[in-house]
Amino acid sequence: MKIWVFETDEWEEDACVRLGQSHDVRCERGMLDARTVATASDAEVVTTFINSRLTADVLAQMPSLRLIATRSTGFDHIDMNYARDHGIVVCNVPDYGDHTVAEHSFALLLALARHIPEAAERTRHGDFSQVGTCGFDLRGKTLGVVGVGRIGRRVIEIARGFGMDVVANDIVPDPACGARLGFRYCSLPDLLRISDIISLHVPATADTHGLLSDAEFGEMKQGGVLINTARGNVVDTEALVRALASGRVGAAGLDVLPEEPLTRDEAQIFRADAGSKAPDLRALVANHVLLRFPNVIVTPHIAFNTREAKARIIETTIRNIEAFASGSPQNKVI
Repeated sequence: MKIWVFETDEWEEDACVRLGQSHDVRCERGMLDARTVATASDAEVVTTFINSRLTADVLAQMPSLRLIATRSTGFDHIDMNYARDHGIVVCNVPDYGDHTVAEHSFALLLALARHIPEAAERTRHGDFSQVGTCGFDLRGKTLGVVGVGRIGRRVIEIARGFGMDVVANDIVPDPACGARLGFRYCSLPDLLRISDIISLHVPATADTHGLLSDAEFGEMKQGGVLINTARGNVVDTEALVRALASGRVGAAGLDVLPEEPLTRDEAQIFRADAGSKAPDLRALVANHVLLRFPNVIVTPHIAFNTREAKARIIETTIRNIEAFASGSPQNKVI
């Protein structure tokens, strides 16, 4: 099969070599999007990470495409309707980062709770003052978990280890899971009102877009903490800026932002082939405002980024491609 691997990094080069032993493999450092798709017009298989944009226009330029093997759990960067209508199989990596992402959620929370970035920066410059570094205990606090999938469940397990009370919201409650892990389900409005910390673990869908906006922040406890390691568009960034400015939200730890690729490289806005979808310039500005709040920590979408998780991504992706080649696809999304 002709396989194009996009968004490759050094740690993925071995996977390209291994696939190349039985397939025609081409590896590209850049993303797959309207600008680069012409080079891969003969692809039968493409594998990307989440920064690629597999829109209908992009996919239409690969008439031989049979499989999209995304190296991620989420697949909101893929036009699933187009893939379904054209018989393109989509496979993902469903469980590479359950505890990896959950641990990063707590890394963000602990860094906020104990002012670690500010304190470390001070001492690096010889300032050992404790002024302004008084934090808060996690023990006894109520954690609200929105989305009780694999990652959400692991977050709950860690929270219980810290002695936290946990409430959760999910579109499909599982009372047996609640009894086993020691938490209770409640409505989203109730969760917002009673939680000291809210941690988001839902996929990016039409229903979760802007899940937390002005109304939801207005329901939160005064000074509550928000952790988002899910997807950037789950949070209305402008509303979050307003909630932080007013003190309604006391702190935020974010590993994801809306318009993430453009925030990294804003010059893309002015590309001649940028496509018909206009970038959300207000969201871009809001992202930059968030970066300036002293009570906000933003990490560059690295919650998945451990040696062990990367190894799981590579192995599962290779197995997905080989399973498809043998006629028995696995980890199918569609």
